Amino acid sequence: MRYSADHKQKTRERVLKEAAREMRAQGPRQIAVAGVMARAGLTQGGFYAHFASKDDLVASTIDHMQGEGAERWRSITEGLEPRAGLSAYLDFYLSAAHRDSRDSGCLLPFLASDLPRLRDDARARFAAGAARMRARLAGKLAEIGVTEAEAEASSMLSEMVGALSLARAEPDPSAADAILERSKAALKRRFGLTS
Repeated sequence: MRYSADHKQKTRERVLKEAAREMRAQGPRQIAVAGVMARAGLTQGGFYAHFASKDDLVASTIDHMQGEGAERWRSITEGLEPRAGLSAYLDFYLSAAHRDSRDSGCLLPFLASDLPRLRDDARARFAAGAARMRARLAGKLAEIGVTEAEAEASSMLSEMVGALSLARAEPDPSAADAILERSKAALKRRFGLTS
């Protein structure tokens, strides 16, 4: 039976969704092709119809995760004036729900420590995604009149990722909440996002 190109794309998306879950839970080096394919409802033999290798799967999954992040940004900020959009995004990003999510959320804190050990293609895709995220932040910062918006966006993103990473590592929930709240409040003050 021949399948349409649309069917193949939907199947690939299903595999990438499962790979993203596993990558967030186990890291990119621990991703198991057989397990990903089984959870996607496919046999391991069908893997090569979609990916050239496990490295290709990892790099493609990074792209997929970045697409999820871009869609989340759009859904949170769309229709809001720039200050409100940035504030809403900070509320999402530096939240207990985002911190506690193990199968969704920003790939930057999930993968940053693993990237030096991955192949150049995966590292390049990760870096390109981080650059797009900085550009989204810089665009909003420029709209609200922040000078040197690109440099400020880089600093903002670093603090967001760092705060989320440290909050995830903190075993005391109250201390973890405090890390997020302090960074969120500091960033909102710094960029005039408080009401």
